[in-house]
Amino acid sequence: MRIKDTIEKIPGGLMVVPLLLGATINTVDQLHLTPIMNLLKSLGAPKTEQGYYEMLQIGGFSQELFKDSALVLIALFIFCVGSQMNLKIGGKALKKGMLLTTTKYFSGLAVGLLLGSLFDPWSGLFGLSTIAVIAAMTNSNSGMYAALTSTYGNRSDVGGLSILAINDGPLLTLISLGFIGTSFPIISFISVLLPLSIGMILGNLDPKISEFLRPGETILIPFFAFSLGAGMNLAEFFNFSVLSGGLTLAVLTFICTAFTGIIAFKIFKEKSVIAPISESSTAGNAVSTPAAVVAAASTALANGNLSQSEYAMIEKVAPIATAQISISAITTAILCPIAVILIDRYQKSKGIYGTKEYVTQSTQTHSNAEIKTHFYESASYKEEDRP
Repeated sequence: MRIKDTIEKIPGGLMVVPLLLGATINTVDQLHLTPIMNLLKSLGAPKTEQGYYEMLQIGGFSQELFKDSALVLIALFIFCVGSQMNLKIGGKALKKGMLLTTTKYFSGLAVGLLLGSLFDPWSGLFGLSTIAVIAAMTNSNSGMYAALTSTYGNRSDVGGLSILAINDGPLLTLISLGFIGTSFPIISFISVLLPLSIGMILGNLDPKISEFLRPGETILIPFFAFSLGAGMNLAEFFNFSVLSGGLTLAVLTFICTAFTGIIAFKIFKEKSVIAPISESSTAGNAVSTPAAVVAAASTALANGNLSQSEYAMIEKVAPIATAQISISAITTAILCPIAVILIDRYQKSKGIYGTKEYVTQSTQTHSNAEIKTHFYESASYKEEDRP
C-alpha cells in the first residue's frame, strides 16, 4: 500500500491528514457514545476527570504519544530546525535569505498590527486574532520553499533557506505580541527558544549532527499534528469564523508575502523572482505556534508577568488560531506551486531563467563600461532550460 505517497498528494498532507485524524477521533470522543464508552470500560480504561471513557485517554504510552505529546514533540521539532541553521552561508544566498526573511516577517507583522488596530486583536476580521495572522504570515514553509527553488530556482535561492529557518517556530510571534501590549518576561523566550539555540550550536559545530537531525524536520510533523488535532473538535473547522478567517489568512499571506518579496528583489536587482513566490505560503509547522505561545504565556502567568484574564484569552483563541492556520496552510500549499509554475513560464518568455545564477561584473574597456553576465547552473538544471 502506498499510504505515504497518497498522503503527500494532498497539499500539506503530512500535517493536514494527521491533524484531521486526531480531530476526528477527539470529536467522536466528545460525543460520549454509549457503545464506545462501554467497550472502553470493559477493557478497563480509566475514567476522565469528567467521568467519561475516551479513546484518546486510555493512559500509558498511547495517551502520552497521541494526546499529550504536542509540546514535547514541538520542542524536539524546534531543536531539529535549529540544527539546520547554517551560519557559514555564502554572500548571495545570505542576501536573498535576509530579503525573504525580513519581507515575510514585516509584511505579516504589519498586517497583524493593522487588523489588530482596526478590529479586536483577539477576534478581529472574520475571527482572525493577531496570533493567527502573525503566526501564519511570518512562519516559513521550508519544505515547500526547498522543493520549489530546487526545481525552478538557482543555488543561491536554495541557499537562502538557512536564513529563512529563523522564521520557523514561535520566536517572531512572541516578539510581535509585545506590540499589542502582551509582554513576556525574558525567561519565557529562553524557555521556548533554548532548544532552537542548542540545536543551532550543535549543528554548526558538527555537520554530522546537523545531518543526523535533518529528518526530524519532517518526521515529527505528523506526530505533533495528530496530538494538536486530538485537542480540537471538527466542528471548529466548519465554524464560519474559522473557515472564512482561514481563507482570508491564506489570501493575505500569499499576496502580501509575494508582493513585498518581489519588490525587494527588484530593488536589489535580482532578475528571477522564483524565491519570493516560493516563500508565499503558510508553513504546516505554523500550526504549532499557538500552542508554543500558550506555553510561554503559562510561564509568564506563573511569574506574575501576565494577568489571568490575558492568559485565559490566549488559551481561548489558540485552538481557533490553530484551525485557521491549518486552512491557510492547505490553501497556500495549492496556490504557491501554481503561481511558481506560471511565473517561471512568464520569466522564460522574457528570457529570464530561474535555474540560472545571474552575476553581473563591470570591466572598464577604455572609456566605455562593458557588462559581462555570467551564468551558473542550478543542481536541477535541465538541457531544455538553456536559452
